[in-house]
Amino acid sequence: MSDPILEVSNLTRRFGGLVAVNDVSFVLKPGEIVGLIGPNGAGKTTLFNLLTGIYAPSSGEIALHGKSSAGLKPHKIAARGMTKTFQNVALFMDSSVLDNVVTGGLLKNSLPEARKKAHAILERVGLAHIADTKAGDLSFPERARIEVARALCTEPDILLLDEVMAALTPAEMEDVITLVRSLRDEGITFVVVEHHMKAVMKLCERLLVLNFGELIADGTPEEIAQNDRVIEAYLGSSFAKNRKTETSEVSA
Repeated sequence: MSDPILEVSNLTRRFGGLVAVNDVSFVLKPGEIVGLIGPNGAGKTTLFNLLTGIYAPSSGEIALHGKSSAGLKPHKIAARGMTKTFQNVALFMDSSVLDNVVTGGLLKNSLPEARKKAHAILERVGLAHIADTKAGDLSFPERARIEVARALCTEPDILLLDEVMAALTPAEMEDVITLVRSLRDEGITFVVVEHHMKAVMKLCERLLVLNFGELIADGTPEEIAQNDRVIEAYLGSSFAKNRKTETSEVSA
């Protein structure tokens, strides 16, 4: 078995009297696509921000490639191989799509090399045709894909995707699922925060469930769909029933 690419141990983050992430532990293996789900306010974005250095932990440990990354600045963690997209897409709206993606490539490359990589990534994600378009002229789904392309240009080993399928049509979601799977096959490990549960269940091989900052479940989509604590906290009995019916139909 391969060594873990990421190990999170007893991770906690407090904001005054509020415990946003409480004693969370999990291990991520290379090549996994893991979903991080839970109700609004469960601590998902805070956990992402801890992993990528936007917040420092109040306590606990994060080990990336076997070395502690807890408390490092975001650019240092990105240079080690882990970065995230932003739920509120944070592009330079007056700059071209290409120039936005180039900024990610500058983390490890000279400007000419970053531009070369940015062109290749835009081709890879199917956006080369809008390379010269101003980011502010794009639709929200297009901006979200540019956010992914820019993150890919940092050459990540682990990419944390924060709501990249928000506002997408079912066909567009299928395109994202296909892209993520193909990028995984090329060596990238993913953790995905997403509220579209059917998309999460289809994309992810494993799910982590947060509730009030605590990790209440860690398992396959099938296991999570039948977990009483998860049903009570988040999924609801109707989802679990529908999921069981779908699974039975597929098995028949």
